[in-house]
Amino acid sequence: MDGTPADQTIPDARAASATAGAAAAPGEHPEPADRQRVKHGGPLRTAVVVNPARVEGLDELRATIEETLAGAGWPAPLWFETTPEDPGAGQARRAVAEGAEVVFVSGGDGTVRSCVEGLAGTEAALAVLPAGTGNLLAANLGLPDDPTEGVRLAVERGRHLLDIGEVDGQAFAVMAGMGFDANLLGDASTTLKARIGSPAYVLSALKHLRDRPMRVEIRIDDDPPLRRRARTVVIGNVGRLQGGVRLLADAEPDNGQLDVAILTPRRLSQWTALAWGILRRHEHVPRMEVLRGSRITVTSDRDQPRQLDGDVIEPRRTLAATVRPAALWLCVYQPDRSPDLAEGSPKRR
Repeated sequence: MDGTPADQTIPDARAASATAGAAAAPGEHPEPADRQRVKHGGPLRTAVVVNPARVEGLDELRATIEETLAGAGWPAPLWFETTPEDPGAGQARRAVAEGAEVVFVSGGDGTVRSCVEGLAGTEAALAVLPAGTGNLLAANLGLPDDPTEGVRLAVERGRHLLDIGEVDGQAFAVMAGMGFDANLLGDASTTLKARIGSPAYVLSALKHLRDRPMRVEIRIDDDPPLRRRARTVVIGNVGRLQGGVRLLADAEPDNGQLDVAILTPRRLSQWTALAWGILRRHEHVPRMEVLRGSRITVTSDRDQPRQLDGDVIEPRRTLAATVRPAALWLCVYQPDRSPDLAEGSPKRR
């Protein structure tokens, strides 16, 4: 491997963040950009984890990444392809074991989630090069769609330390859900998603508006349990759904907590009012309750479909999520003053 001299590798990123924070005057807090921007003395070693089933033009993508890195004086990356047996976590771990300090991932939400699992708790940073149809993490954080710009972002900008959630030992960076949302994700046609994108989820949702509600008990941290008759419960590390719709307006991926949305519509008119309130960003959305905590357990009266970052997982009666604070470094635009990282993206300007 074309390595980078040891004296040019990135310093411990958490230490760098702490140093930046310590530089603030007493009683003041450093701006997000200053707190998280990491300075380094030279080029970094990189790797690419790519899903060949989701990415068209692999040779072109490889040339784009290598040329952009070379233009910045960075060495050529290691290259790993996912398999049906290992959708990314193992490749990400091998990349780190072989010295990668930035790991680019190109694929859909499932590939990104698997790489999050492989990189969590390491000092290597994840850099997302979106592919597929969902790309929820990229959409939530304003990450670029163009791979050249995605590589430049990793090279030229800092990084941000994010929380992740865990369910049944599996990581998620965006949302976990039980009920209606998992049903619509599972039924959305892959072919239709490839043709029309996000509207495919709307068509799938219409099929499930009249599904039977579930009776759930929800425990948040050490609070007394809540009992609800819900259509879906969504646990979010960030707040945006497909198409940029913001379900959880106050969710932040770096506050050490997860937001919980309990949706309880029963009739079509209530679904309409709920959807309108979300789209118009009303402070109080009818038939939706939002809570927050670091340990959330949702128990249903029967087995329910479940999902993590758009991946449908095994149905069960329970969805138990915990947060791992400050577990993942992500290459992301740096908003100077906003806690919403997407506000630093050129897409939002």
